[in-house]
Amino acid sequence: MDNIDPMVWLGIIVAGMLIGGTLGFFLRSTMLSRAMRQAEEEAKARIKEAEDKRKEILIEAKEEAVKLKTEAETENRQRRSELAKQERKLNQRADNLDQKIENFEKREKALSKKEQEAEASMARVEKLKEEQRREAERIAGMSSAEARDHLLQIVENESRDFLAQRMRQVEAQFKEESDEKAREILAESLQRCASEVAAEATVSVVALPSDEMKGRLIGREGRNIRALEAATGVDLIVDDTPEAVTLSCYDAVRRQVARVALERLIRDGRIHPGRIEGVVEKARKDVEAEMQAEGEQMMLKAGVFGLPSEVIKTMGRLKYRFSYGQNMVNHSLEVAQVAATIAGEIGANVETARTAGLLHDIGKAVDQDVEGPHALIGANILERHGLSPQIVAAVGQHHGEADSMDMYGFIVSAADAISSARPGARQESVEHYLKRVESLENIANSFPSVEKSFAIQAGREIRILVKPEEIDDLEAIRTAQNIAKKIEEELTYPGQIKVTVIRETRAVDYAK
Repeated sequence: MDNIDPMVWLGIIVAGMLIGGTLGFFLRSTMLSRAMRQAEEEAKARIKEAEDKRKEILIEAKEEAVKLKTEAETENRQRRSELAKQERKLNQRADNLDQKIENFEKREKALSKKEQEAEASMARVEKLKEEQRREAERIAGMSSAEARDHLLQIVENESRDFLAQRMRQVEAQFKEESDEKAREILAESLQRCASEVAAEATVSVVALPSDEMKGRLIGREGRNIRALEAATGVDLIVDDTPEAVTLSCYDAVRRQVARVALERLIRDGRIHPGRIEGVVEKARKDVEAEMQAEGEQMMLKAGVFGLPSEVIKTMGRLKYRFSYGQNMVNHSLEVAQVAATIAGEIGANVETARTAGLLHDIGKAVDQDVEGPHALIGANILERHGLSPQIVAAVGQHHGEADSMDMYGFIVSAADAISSARPGARQESVEHYLKRVESLENIANSFPSVEKSFAIQAGREIRILVKPEEIDDLEAIRTAQNIAKKIEEELTYPGQIKVTVIRETRAVDYAK
């Protein structure tokens, strides 16, 4: 070792330094490359994270935009709804204003007529004074007593003639009003005793297995039929109709009890007074149970709960009650639905309106046994069973027979009118229908500007063609109003009648 040349050592040292520098360079390059790759990966990860963040921000922005758009559309719909409500209110106010103007015109005409009558009376007085003056001049030669007696005789004769004329006018007016009131009373009485129609709904027909059964129903010396009529309160008509007997009674419930009892007696075959009473009593209980079930079914269909059992049973009697051919069960359910819808639209209590609508005609179930209007009868029933004052008031007010009418009274009244006016809801005789259609067309044709008229929609609408050369568009509107007014004055009808006036102008030319 000591003999090694220093130059060799120097070469070894230089070589070691070169090798070390080379290794350091490679190591440093490797570390730098690794650091660069890590930095690149971190950069890519951050770029990806930034891209995901950007996407999340875009999604949130889109969701916020959709939310804002939905809120704007909702607000827009609400504003349109409010505008529609305001428009309806304005239209209603305009209609009320037109009605007030019309009433004002009527009053003005009445005042003008009274003024003319007053002027005519003053003229007659002046004329009478002039005649008296002339007569006084003629009798100036009489004594004062004779002149006074003569003048009193003339005044008495004039006064007697005037009073007689006035009495005839009052008598004619009173007779007209009494006839109208009598017709209303008779119509109400007939309606209470009527089901589909007065001639058909007061009887029920029970089929017999054979005509031999008629003799068994009559019994020896008629004792069976008398026992059946006494137990049910129904007239049993045995006539020449083959294999059938007729039950006649205004009370539909009693007639149903009699029908059920008679059918059971016929099936059993044992018919004698002692058995008749037991069968009738069982039939009465079964019919009462059927009415209770029908009332509960009505409550379930209408969605009304918590009513007293007696009220439910009374409502079940409406199964056998008809008005103008419209079954009271179906009518009550319709009114309940319509009243609930109206209440929901105007912000009233839906449950109160639905319950009042369902119970509004409960008085008709017992109005054959209780005097008074069915609305007030129903209100008394509900008040007696502890229903809320709002429901009681609405039922009592729905026909305008109470002193006032609150919101729920108006709701039930409107729903009742809608259900009754629905085409097909109530039946009319063919003669009455034809008479009403003919009366509608005659009223329309009585106006000189009308060319043709057609009553359509079962008499619920009349379309009128007018002569375009005689009236303009404004006059056509006035003609529609005048015809509608005349219909209201001269006809009686359920619901409303639409009057449509058509003014058509045609221009024709020929190309030659």
